[in-house]
Amino acid sequence: MKRHPVILGFLLLAVIGLSFFLILRILVGSGLRGQDFSFSDKDKIGVVLIEGVLSNAKDTVKELDVYEKDNDVKAVVLRINSPGGAVVPSQEIYDKVVRLKQSKKVVVSMGSVAASGGYYIACAADRIIANPGTITGSIGVIAQFSQIEDLLEKIGLKATVIKTGKYKDVGSPVREMTTADRTLIQGVIDDIKSQFLEAVVSNRNISNENIELIADARIFTGKQALGIGLVDDLGNMDYAIDIATNLAGIEGKPEIVYPEEKRKSLLRYIVSETIVAILAEFSEPGTGISYLYKPACGI
Repeated sequence: MKRHPVILGFLLLAVIGLSFFLILRILVGSGLRGQDFSFSDKDKIGVVLIEGVLSNAKDTVKELDVYEKDNDVKAVVLRINSPGGAVVPSQEIYDKVVRLKQSKKVVVSMGSVAASGGYYIACAADRIIANPGTITGSIGVIAQFSQIEDLLEKIGLKATVIKTGKYKDVGSPVREMTTADRTLIQGVIDDIKSQFLEAVVSNRNISNENIELIADARIFTGKQALGIGLVDDLGNMDYAIDIATNLAGIEGKPEIVYPEEKRKSLLRYIVSETIVAILAEFSEPGTGISYLYKPACGI
């Protein structure tokens, strides 16, 4: 029987279209890990970068969620290069790491600085690897409030505040802080500090008595931190990956995967970077309560 050329053409186009669709799905799936497409059947180690001042946990938690659901990812390495930041983002990432440890091994690799909120997150991991010169520690809480009452008086401006309770404008920049205000805020940051210490004690082999000796927000080098039990070993990122490989029982060399990078248009990138720079300038000395180490110098 003679085959109709039109039908054969449609069938050929259908096969080509289906093949293209399947290849596209595979490439998009591999892109979720920020990797080039491959047919690799190796066990994988996921890497999450935590960098800069912590102001939002959403992206980091989402990246950890992806790895948690991926059965091919046997361990996760957190590369922390952060002085800490806002309290809640630090706690949300910490909580996510604690949950992730139920199904994956988690290793922290400390970069130049992993202090305050950065250390808060790190202490949840199975192992912490620091470089000898890493700045870490700074276990404590800071509350900063600007005061511009005298400036307003000099330029002839006066603020009027109407409130429902004497503490409603606590920390206001337009009036001097009272003794009662200071007592209230001190009580809040003392409680937040106790939450920090509880996290460290519950994850590290450090007693309540010993942690109190170093919980005055002092900083340590990675080498000093090793001596007092804040970190487990000294090494770089590659060494942390080796540790994760061994903890996860991976045989051979694992495939290292990263989250998908979000692409921005040039205009959006310029605008976002400008906003970040402006906010950074106006955030000094900053206001609010934070797990934050603020270095004054570097090498």
